[in-house]
Amino acid sequence: MTDEFHATLTSWRRHLHAHPGLTLHEGPTAAFIVQKLREMGVSEIAENVGGHGVVATIRRGGGNRSVGLRGDMDALPIQEQADDLPWKSTVPGVMHACGHDGHTTALLGAARLLLEDKSWTGAVHLVFQPAEEGGGGALAMIADGLFTRFPMDRIFGWHNWPGLAAGTIAIHDRAVMAAGARIELIFDGHAGHAALPHLTRDPLLAAGHAIVAAQSIVARNVDPLMGGVVSLTVIEGGEAQNQVPRRVTIKGTIRWLHEDAGDAIKEGLQRVTDGVAATCGVKGTLIISPGLGITANSPAERDLAAAAAASVTATRRDMLPAMTGEDFAWFLKEVPGAFVWIGNGPAEEGRDLHNARYDFNDAILPVASRYLTEVAKRALASDPA
Repeated sequence: MTDEFHATLTSWRRHLHAHPGLTLHEGPTAAFIVQKLREMGVSEIAENVGGHGVVATIRRGGGNRSVGLRGDMDALPIQEQADDLPWKSTVPGVMHACGHDGHTTALLGAARLLLEDKSWTGAVHLVFQPAEEGGGGALAMIADGLFTRFPMDRIFGWHNWPGLAAGTIAIHDRAVMAAGARIELIFDGHAGHAALPHLTRDPLLAAGHAIVAAQSIVARNVDPLMGGVVSLTVIEGGEAQNQVPRRVTIKGTIRWLHEDAGDAIKEGLQRVTDGVAATCGVKGTLIISPGLGITANSPAERDLAAAAAASVTATRRDMLPAMTGEDFAWFLKEVPGAFVWIGNGPAEEGRDLHNARYDFNDAILPVASRYLTEVAKRALASDPA
């Protein structure tokens, strides 16, 4: 990649950072993507796939193999705290705090590199995915016929990773990121005067017991080697200081790296909800969202990704999976593929993922674009397992 094109990609990335599109509101971002693809000469572009999704296809020669490359493009509802940044978000309360502006730009860069490279044949589908941040974008694209309208033998994706040396690519043997789901524990009691608690059924008391009991699930019901997290993060209930409320809701998230651990956590939460409700004389309801599956590399695609990465930059094979979740897991349930991390450099001054001071490292754009190009070419040159 030339210095000139790197500078162009950097300007694109910073434009996207300054004009972020919140989950399910990525229309201007999608329009920017389409504009740049058309300027490059890409003619086969499908818009509004599963929302604001864009799928561009580049074909060359008579090869019958196909591969997908994915970049997510939505931002987060976070107020940016980087006044020293010239390309700071111009949208109040919205910022690219996870680097999807960089992911999108790197995929645009790969499009340009693939167009210039005459050494491959087949079809490359560039998947610009909306609504990765809890908006169900992957499922929406699948429901809109992603893999039937744009058949792919394999699919590959990546995420920038603060704390990993800039430009280094980490490849996991299997699990890259955890499965997860959002949860609600709802306790309905009988409201009344706080001075007459014996005439009430206190859902707040039940919630307190549930918060403590829920933490015993991972500690005592999940194999320590399997990985699991129960995080209760929101509690809602009560209107007056002198009233025992009618309802209290606890919200949070659960994560797991093995399905057995996930089953144990879900069963444990149901047991806690029912048991605490019975003890406190209230009604308990547990709601668990469909959530995300484990983002796990398939063996052949993992090895292909590792070889592609090694041809581009330094690699690591020793990093542990993260308990964060990734919408890409839904794509991996449909076709084999692999997901890698590319180091974003030191996470200084709190500039980590989902932090209000985060910023994507533009220096890694050439590595990301070259990796995507190389993994696509290698996938098209080999038979799927």
